[in-house]
Amino acid sequence: MSNQKRRKDVRNVAIIAHVDHGKTTLVDALLKQTGAYEFKEGESTIMDSNPLEQERGITIFSKNASFIYRGVQFNIVDTPGHADFGSEVERILEMVDGVLLLVDAFEGPMPQTKFVLKKSLELHLKPILVINKIDRRNSQPYKAADATFDLFCELNASDEQLDFPIVYASGKYGSAVLDLDDPREDMKPLLDMILRRVLPPLADPDTPFQMLVTLLDYDSYVGQISVGRIFHGEISKGDPLSLIKNDGSIKTGHVTKILKYQGLARVEVEYAQAGDIVSLAGIDDVKVGNTLATGDNPEPLPR
Repeated sequence: MSNQKRRKDVRNVAIIAHVDHGKTTLVDALLKQTGAYEFKEGESTIMDSNPLEQERGITIFSKNASFIYRGVQFNIVDTPGHADFGSEVERILEMVDGVLLLVDAFEGPMPQTKFVLKKSLELHLKPILVINKIDRRNSQPYKAADATFDLFCELNASDEQLDFPIVYASGKYGSAVLDLDDPREDMKPLLDMILRRVLPPLADPDTPFQMLVTLLDYDSYVGQISVGRIFHGEISKGDPLSLIKNDGSIKTGHVTKILKYQGLARVEVEYAQAGDIVSLAGIDDVKVGNTLATGDNPEPLPR
């Protein structure tokens, strides 16, 4: 019998933004605020770790960042801003329980924003609107917020989704406010809004482990790495593990490494449970959309 409860110590959030609307800078500010990353002299951004992204200023590959605030682990998942990555966007959004919609205070919502936002609304994720770059000259934050509300209506958002909170921010200066007349001190108003608004993930440690593979990585030492959210159960290093392929066939192995994000780094841990976003090593030949599971009769997750 399932006994799912919400893990109050975790929030899984995706960030949606058009190119140049300040996604990287905003996440940098959150990591600085929570002490999860110390910048070295000359460094400007830390989420754009792929060299091609640094050169072109765009996000191609999804990455995670993680930090602790008020005793809660925040997992921030980046989303590609391109319609060409439609299937990847949907998989990434299935890992989270809420989204930060980042909109430039001068430009307002843009076409790339529309595509990913539509996917998030279809998945019934609760949005938080972040009007960014309020420090920019000639910014029009209220106009940007109104245009975003119109976009929600155009995308047939539910009444609950239309009742989204608005946070005004400057990633550049590391500040966020709920009212433009409030003093601009730090990022705590945005962090507190995520705590209040985004649902904690459902977790049931008593059912067999199941994880949906969302992304794949490779390490020359441990081999293929499967990235995804644990939906049920718990897993420890050394546990037997089953890969359920799309044709129903099963391959078995053992967990050789469990990795979780701290800041932008992946660190090895001994244990993870439902609600966590993790990277697992121990089985090769994994495809995106496969299920990793344990138990005598491993079952696939819905795809």
